[in-house]
Amino acid sequence: MIEKGQKINDRYEIIRSIGEGGMANVYLARDIILNRLVAVKILRGDLAEDEKFVRRFQREAIAASSLTHPNIVELYDVGEDHGKYYIVMEYVEGKTLKSLVKKRGALTLPEVVDIMLQLTSAIAKAHESYIVHRDIKPQNVIIMDDGRVKVMDFGIASRLNGNELTQTNSVMGTVYYLPPEQANGTASTFKSDIYSLGILMYELVTGSVPFKGDSPVEVALKHMKNPLPSITEPYPEIPQSIENIILKASAKNPKNRYESVMEMHDDLLTALDKSRFNEPKVKYAYPENDFDDDMPKERRSERTQNKEENRQNKKMNKALIALGSIIAVLAFAVIFITLIYPRFFAKQDVEIPDVTDMTLAQAEKVLEDKGFKVKDKTKKENSDEIAKGKVIETDPEIGRSVKEGTTITLTVSKGSAKIEIEDYTGQNYYEVKAKLEAAGLEVVTEKEDIADSEDADENIILSQDVKAGTKLAKGEIITLTIPNIYATYPDFAAEGYTVVDVRSFCEDNDIALEIKYQDSDNQNDGTIIYQNMSPGTKVNAGATLKITVIKKEAEKADTQGEE
Repeated sequence: MIEKGQKINDRYEIIRSIGEGGMANVYLARDIILNRLVAVKILRGDLAEDEKFVRRFQREAIAASSLTHPNIVELYDVGEDHGKYYIVMEYVEGKTLKSLVKKRGALTLPEVVDIMLQLTSAIAKAHESYIVHRDIKPQNVIIMDDGRVKVMDFGIASRLNGNELTQTNSVMGTVYYLPPEQANGTASTFKSDIYSLGILMYELVTGSVPFKGDSPVEVALKHMKNPLPSITEPYPEIPQSIENIILKASAKNPKNRYESVMEMHDDLLTALDKSRFNEPKVKYAYPENDFDDDMPKERRSERTQNKEENRQNKKMNKALIALGSIIAVLAFAVIFITLIYPRFFAKQDVEIPDVTDMTLAQAEKVLEDKGFKVKDKTKKENSDEIAKGKVIETDPEIGRSVKEGTTITLTVSKGSAKIEIEDYTGQNYYEVKAKLEAAGLEVVTEKEDIADSEDADENIILSQDVKAGTKLAKGEIITLTIPNIYATYPDFAAEGYTVVDVRSFCEDNDIALEIKYQDSDNQNDGTIIYQNMSPGTKVNAGATLKITVIKKEAEKADTQGEE
C-alpha cells in the first residue's frame, strides 16, 4: 500500500490516491526536482509479477512518451522502484468522461461532436506513430473545465484473454468497448481503436452502452454476435448522419469500418450539417458475421486456394468462348473507325461559353443550346465573389474548345465561407464552442471572477469580443468569457453559524482557522462576535480565518487546548 509522503524513486512524493483500476492505482504526487504536480500510475501487484507483461508495459510506455498532442496526457517517466513498476504523467484537473455521462446521461449533439473530434485527432496522432491504444473507454478520457479532452493510457492497455474475461470486476469497465476481434483473441489493430470510438460515441449520444450483461463473457459475446441497437428508432430526433458515423465505426467486420481514424474525424466535421440529417442509412459492403479473421489459418489458405482454382477455370472457359467474338468485333471496329465514323459521325469543336454568375437553370440552357450535355450532379464550393446558387466555373474550363456533345460539370457557389457571428451571451458555452469550432473558427476562453450564488452558472457565456453580425473567416479567433465562480465569506454572526459550522466551511474551502475565546455576561455561550474576513469578500485557498467566540469563564479552563 502506498502511503502519503512516501517517495517513488526518491523523486515523486505521494500526496493522495486519485484513482484505482483493474491494472494500476493512480496517485497525485509532487515531482520534488521540477516542483510540479504529477500523476503516478503504479502497476497492480499481481501484474508486476508477470515479467512478460512488465516488459511490454515498459516498452510501450516509453513509446507512448514520445506522443505530443494537445488532447493526449503527456508521459514524463517510466521505471521501477523496489518492485513497484510505475509511469509518471501529466496531472490533469477535470473529471472523466464516464463520470460526466453518469451525472448528465446523454450529452447534446454539439458536445458529442466536439468531444469526438478531439478524441479522433488524438488517436490519429497515436496511429501515425504506430501506437494502438487498445483500451479506449470514457474512464480513460478526462474532460477539463475549458472543454478540452485529454486521453490517457496510450499503448499500455493489457490484452484480454479467456482467463481475464472471467474476472468480472477487473475487466467489466473495458469489455463494454471491446472490439469483436479482440474478444475473439485476435491481435488489436488501428481499426480496433475505431470500433471502441464508435461504442464510446454511442454512449455519449444515448447515455448508455449498447451491450450489457451479467459477466464480461456475456458482454463480449454480444459484441461478437449481436447487431448494434438502433439509435434513431427510440430517438427519432437524432440525425441519420450521427447514427451512420457510429454504425460505420462500430461495424463487427473491420472491413466495414472507416479505413482510418482521420476518415472518421473528417466525417464528424460535417455530421451536424442540415443537408446530412436525412441521408440514407449506412449499408455494409461485407458480411458482418463472416470475415476471415475468425477462421484458422489453414482453413483460410485452403478456402482461398479453392476459390482461386475455380476462378481460373471459369476465366479460361469464358476466354475461349469470347476469343472468336473479339476477333470479329475488332475487324468490324477497324472498318467502322477508319471508313464510316469520320464520314458520318464526326463532331465539331465548340468553345465553352462563359456561364459564370448565371443561375443553374440559365447556365444549363446556354450550354445545351450550344450542343453540350450538363452533368446532373454539380460541384459546390464557397465563394466570396459569386452569390449563392450561381455558377462559379465549368469543367472543362470556360473558353476551351471541345467536341459537341461533351458533358460539362458545373461548380455552383455555396455562398461566402465566412461565418456570421451571433450574440452568444447567456448561451451554453460548450454548445456554442462546438458549433463555432465545427464551422472552422478558433475559440479562446477567458474567465471572469463571479461570486457564488444560486444564479451563478459556470457554463453560461458572459461576453464575447466579436460583435453579433460580424463575419469571420475559417481560422479566425473569437474569445468567449465564462464565469470563474468563487466562494465568499458569509456573515458568521448574523447568519447564526456555530464553531462546528465554521470549521466545516474552512475545511471545504482549504483555509486555516484560528479561534479566540472571550468572556461575556451579555451574550450566549458559543456566539461568534468577530471575524477578520469581511462578509462577501472572496475566499482564497490557504488563507487564515480568525474568529472570536463567547465562552463562559467557568468553562474556559476545559477548552484551553482548543485555543
